[in-house]
Amino acid sequence: MKDKMAILGGGDGVLAFTAVGVDAYPVTDVEKAEELLKRLAKDYRVIFVTEELAIKLDEVISRYLAVPYPIILSVPGKDGSNGYGMEGIKKAMEKALGVDILFNKG
Repeated sequence: MKDKMAILGGGDGVLAFTAVGVDAYPVTDVEKAEELLKRLAKDYRVIFVTEELAIKLDEVISRYLAVPYPIILSVPGKDGSNGYGMEGIKKAMEKALGVDILFNKG
């Protein structure tokens, strides 16, 4: 598992990540993506999931929040950001600090 990173997302756009050493897994079927994410979680420290897929896998992803690894991060997909990733960061910061430091609402 040492420092292995993967990206899971719709379409072939995720293949570009192989240029920087990230193992890419293009997938569009949500059920297959859920099974794949569970399998990847056993072997990878960091897993990127495109936002449009992460929304659909939110329940599965949330199960990994209580464990140190893997770290699952959502990244914008081919259509850009839909706000899912920033919302996840915001929730994590509020949980850790008890206040919203990103948008100055407490």
